[in-house]
Amino acid sequence: MGVLMLGAGLQSTLLGVRATLEGFPTTVTGVIMSCYYIGYLLGTMTAPRLVRTVGHIRAFAALAAVASGAILAQGIFVQPLTWGLMRLLSGLCFAGIYVVAESWLNDRASRATRGRLFAVYMVVLYIGLGTGQFLLIPWDPRTSSPFMIVSVLISMAMVPIVLSAQQAPEVAMPRKVRLRDLYQDSPLGVAGVTISGLISSIIFSMGPVYARLSGLGMTKVAAFMSLSILAGVVMQYPIGRLSDRLDRRTLIAVVCMVATGVAGGIAIFRALPHALFLVLTATFSGFALTLYSLSVSHVNDKLEPSEMVAASSALLRINGTAAAFGPTLIGALMSFFGPRAYFASLASLTGALTLFDLWRSMRKRTTPEHKNAFVNTRPRA
Repeated sequence: MGVLMLGAGLQSTLLGVRATLEGFPTTVTGVIMSCYYIGYLLGTMTAPRLVRTVGHIRAFAALAAVASGAILAQGIFVQPLTWGLMRLLSGLCFAGIYVVAESWLNDRASRATRGRLFAVYMVVLYIGLGTGQFLLIPWDPRTSSPFMIVSVLISMAMVPIVLSAQQAPEVAMPRKVRLRDLYQDSPLGVAGVTISGLISSIIFSMGPVYARLSGLGMTKVAAFMSLSILAGVVMQYPIGRLSDRLDRRTLIAVVCMVATGVAGGIAIFRALPHALFLVLTATFSGFALTLYSLSVSHVNDKLEPSEMVAASSALLRINGTAAAFGPTLIGALMSFFGPRAYFASLASLTGALTLFDLWRSMRKRTTPEHKNAFVNTRPRA
């Protein structure tokens, strides 16, 4: 998964940068990036059945092979329609790959080790995504070389899985859960998962586009994206540990207020020193990328153990659905208002969640409840 995330991190930034170099309209670029999340949603519905039919190893190998071919097709056919279709296919494949990896980890983990195992897993994913940004520097994004590098990395990620001597687990299809009941149990948690999907898709998909439109070179684009991603690694544990000691609703409000203030400041004060700009960017991402974990943990506090699997599947779909709209929305806004719409929109999203949190707190006082351990995870989409 670490090798795979190197390719995934390079792929997302590469497509955003190449699209700007090819002169694709910002709105069109946003639609292309949104296709990944549409494919991801399809993957969450089809991947469990595929894994159940052919097994973990074959499913992983097949999906990785298709994802490897999809990025090569994007390097050959540089046109919006082809890119959109291949981006959708990539999303479908990566959804299946996440199902394989995480269900395998769940099967191997015990109750005593699951939290630590998944914490390491998430750190590996974030480090892979963040490090992958710098792979864009040695190769010219106008050439086909970086597309080939992504394909090589995705293909190499198959080797440890295919050669694994361990027996793969069986996967049971999750039962359905009604979204209405989930919202009634935890309105703030569902809202947080939704806003998190929008924010994460905007950062990962349109961050490189914003950086290029702001006049940053390849090295600075890589630094901008790497800091945005790796900040999420740094902040997960401190925020998570704090959420186990404090009321999660209060902490979500604090995180949102900090993120809103930082993003709003970047949008208003455009002529910031570059070093300060990077620090503020890392601060925003570090706080904003914890919202998914905080929201999922808040939902789990309200559920019985027997409900958690079905609820997790529903939350994943909510997050992915919201993520599908993020790049298209921000692409249209940036096309109309310019690059400043990037951080202005992010500030609006975290600000809206702050207001919703405060409104919910005024309507319903915090009551003593059983608090489960913080779920250290990231938006799967």
